[in-house]
Amino acid sequence: MKKTVAVGIFAAVWVVGCGANGANGPAVTTSVKTVIATVPATATDGPQAQPKKVPMPNVVCMNLQAAQDEIQRAGVFYSRSTDASGQGRHQILDRNWTVVRQEPAPGELIGEGDANLFVLKTDEITTEC
Repeated sequence: MKKTVAVGIFAAVWVVGCGANGANGPAVTTSVKTVIATVPATATDGPQAQPKKVPMPNVVCMNLQAAQDEIQRAGVFYSRSTDASGQGRHQILDRNWTVVRQEPAPGELIGEGDANLFVLKTDEITTEC
C-alpha cells in the first residue's frame, strides 16, 4: 500500500523592477508550490497503528509514586491522579499520597491517560488500606 504525503513547501519571490527610480517601486510576485510524493506505507499505518493497551494493575493502597511506577512497568507512561477528598488539591510530592481508589478496575485494558488514581494524603488514611 502506498501513501501520498506532502514532503515540502517551496516559496519563491520574484522582484520585477520598473527601473531603479520607478514611481511605484518594484512589483513583487510570489509563488508557492507544494511537492507531493508517494511513499511506501509504514508499519504504523492502518490497524497496526492502534494505541497499545495493557491490563490495569491493582495499585490501591500504594503510595502514588509506587502506583505510577507499577503502571509504567505495565507499559503505560501517562496516568492521572485526583484528590479523593474533593478539595481539588494537587499532588506535588507523590510519595505523600496514597491511592484509595482506581479507575478502571484491575485487569481492564488501559492506554495512555486512561488510568485515574484517586488519592488522599497518607496521614489522612483511616481504614481503606
